[in-house]
Amino acid sequence: MSTDEILVLGGTGKTGRRLVRTLRAAGRTVRAASRRGEVRFDWSDQDTWAAAVEGASAVYLVAPEDPARARPFVKLAAEAGVRRFVALSGRAIDRFTNLFPGMVAAERAVRESGAEWTVIRPNNFNQNFDEDGWLAPIRAGRLALPMGAVPEPFVDAQDIADVAAVLLTEDGHHERVYDLSGPTAITFATAVATIARATGRDIRYVELTPEEYRAELLAEGASEEAAAELNEMYAGMRAGYLAEPADGVRQVLGRDPIDFDTYVASAWS
Repeated sequence: MSTDEILVLGGTGKTGRRLVRTLRAAGRTVRAASRRGEVRFDWSDQDTWAAAVEGASAVYLVAPEDPARARPFVKLAAEAGVRRFVALSGRAIDRFTNLFPGMVAAERAVRESGAEWTVIRPNNFNQNFDEDGWLAPIRAGRLALPMGAVPEPFVDAQDIADVAAVLLTEDGHHERVYDLSGPTAITFATAVATIARATGRDIRYVELTPEEYRAELLAEGASEEAAAELNEMYAGMRAGYLAEPADGVRQVLGRDPIDFDTYVASAWS
């Protein structure tokens, strides 16, 4: 596919900004869109949608929190001439029955759009440890979660960006769903210990029961709803939904994904 212009939603986010950089390095014309990016795009302000999609032939779709916004945006984009969507979703999303409704709606919208579509479903990102998510607890020296000894093959955001760049610019991936992970599953305790060694700091992983985790979240100011959603997510992770390495990175890129030690050496050393 020869794309005229590629619209990257979430263009300042973990995967989006890496995707913008990767595409531009390959000589592609890219429109980086976000609430405070080069192109203003706000899921809650439909007046920003038309200008963002104008002239774009492919879209990297980072799902809205509100599932009701996915279909109208995809419809508008397809009518404006977008011929290809690559939707960022989540690994095992069909098994987390009460979570991530925005991603579920985005997947459904691109499948029904009449345009070419591909869905990528990554594991939790390596960068959740150093950019957000688990960063504050890591900095405080204590990451406490209800995960047990179930491992996860964390995926690097650069691998997601590299895969998305191929899917947006090359043919042969229509109606495909790719699970993306790192090469090896490790426990959170191992991940934290690896970061601790690289930084020379005392950082501990602490195992909590779901009840203890809920109590800590509420004490930090989280709502009951947010605490319940996080506990449901970790219950799925404890059940092994994300535990097995996937081969999506190799399928698309023909190489192994970035391993956790390489990520730590880059981000934490």
